[in-house]
Amino acid sequence: MKQEGVFVLEGKQKGHAQKIYLLLGALFITSLVVSNLIFQKFFSWQPFGDISLFGVPLFQVSVGILPYPITFLITDLISEIYGAKKANAIVGAGIFASVFSMGIILLANAVPAMDASPVDNVVFEQVFALSPVAVLASMLAYLAAQYIDISLYHFWKKLTAGKHLWLRNNFSTFLSQFADTFLVVLLLCVFGILPWNLFMGLVASGFIFKVIVAALDTPFLYLFVGIFRKKFNLPQGAEITW
Repeated sequence: MKQEGVFVLEGKQKGHAQKIYLLLGALFITSLVVSNLIFQKFFSWQPFGDISLFGVPLFQVSVGILPYPITFLITDLISEIYGAKKANAIVGAGIFASVFSMGIILLANAVPAMDASPVDNVVFEQVFALSPVAVLASMLAYLAAQYIDISLYHFWKKLTAGKHLWLRNNFSTFLSQFADTFLVVLLLCVFGILPWNLFMGLVASGFIFKVIVAALDTPFLYLFVGIFRKKFNLPQGAEITW
């Protein structure tokens, strides 16, 4: 059933759409939670040689950055097919899951390990110990970035009448990734976790890395959007609901 560019699904199609939405939500939440668990490991990726920006080596970044492009790809896909409301709902669920998982880790860290434990207190704390300020900064920045991404995505979608998928995908992601990188580094510097002399270098390095990865996901968005539109017989720019 069609309602001004929105297709209301019923029966089997409704069930299929809901299952896919739940699967995408699970992938989003998993990627977000995992990124917060692994962020303490850093790596250096220098495809252009030994380059520094503002005193910071280019692309020396946390492995926690690796799942982030997946989360933006998923929210763009949900925005395109299911609409802004359902995309925002997934973001809210992801933030809740992240905070909840951090609480579990803090509790686990507070429980003393017994002598026979394969992982002792020192190792567990070294791997999983979290800075509440760092986690808060990351969550606030990420929350802002995702809502910016979804809002800009639909702004461009409306402006182009549902055309030029590559434009809204990249423009919304680039701007939201800059907001995410800028805000998280700013907050970490404000709270004294990072020195201010690294601010410009970390923002530039992190943003460039995210832009490159985000640009590479455009073909995948076209592929998945094409599959969705074929499965549910959706015309260009249309969204589904139930």
